[in-house]
Amino acid sequence: MRLINILENGQEHAGVVFGDKVLTISSINKYIGEETWSNTVFELILDGEIEALNNWLQENRYEYLLEHVDGVKELSEIKAGPLYRRPRKIWGIGLNYVDHASDLSEKVPSTEPASFMKPDTTIIGPHDTIEIPLQSERTTGEAELGIIIGKECKNVSEEEAPRVIAGFTTIIDMTAEDILQKNPRYLTRSKSFDTFFSIGSQLVTPDEVNDVHHLNVSTIINGELHRKNVVSNMTFLPWELVSFHSKVMTLLPGDIISTGTPGAVVIRDGDVIECHIDGFEPLRNTVKDLKV
Repeated sequence: MRLINILENGQEHAGVVFGDKVLTISSINKYIGEETWSNTVFELILDGEIEALNNWLQENRYEYLLEHVDGVKELSEIKAGPLYRRPRKIWGIGLNYVDHASDLSEKVPSTEPASFMKPDTTIIGPHDTIEIPLQSERTTGEAELGIIIGKECKNVSEEEAPRVIAGFTTIIDMTAEDILQKNPRYLTRSKSFDTFFSIGSQLVTPDEVNDVHHLNVSTIINGELHRKNVVSNMTFLPWELVSFHSKVMTLLPGDIISTGTPGAVVIRDGDVIECHIDGFEPLRNTVKDLKV
């Protein structure tokens, strides 16, 4: 199942993507005759409805629903926003690919993930504008695979980790790299400017991904490939990251773990940066330098 956050008439509501078609949750509820499913992506996650909704859709056959439910929309005509805007926690993972560490002349973390947290005020969505702040002369953008936590969990094992996630999404994470290079203690500030965390519009459930470790993640700048790598080349793989961070603090539905980038690229005024992941809708953002 692929869920999307639709922006319409100043409101945000959830839809289910079927190829190039989208069926809104409100239309599905109207077809059923009652408010069975929550109407936003975040509420679906918080209320633990993702798996049940996915099962219901499969039992009722997508093709049948597209023919019999009123309110089918064209994906190309939808204005999509970030999946949601107020997760309780955003974890980022630094230097999780060896190649990215070499970009920064940094030593690769080998015993524990180099993680950090970001505020939800950094969140933007597809086609929104990334703003390079007045304080930074060198800001980078980084394509990443995002993990969406689906169940409250604490001290889960790597084997248990796949059962506590709602799905995956695309991420573009920003860093004011010149600020970070002044002093590693400036990491939080360098990562926390407004617009510094773009989330894709679609949540892809685990049954849509044959093997997360085989996904290729690519950072694209102005239509050109900057860096590409496969998830299996991460130092700390997705289930390790979920398990590790659940042992630091309780993970809650809607929490996001952004798993690290194959390569950061310097972004400048007028650039277009994209995150491409195999089988996912590309995430694309334009760049505005506030100093220009």
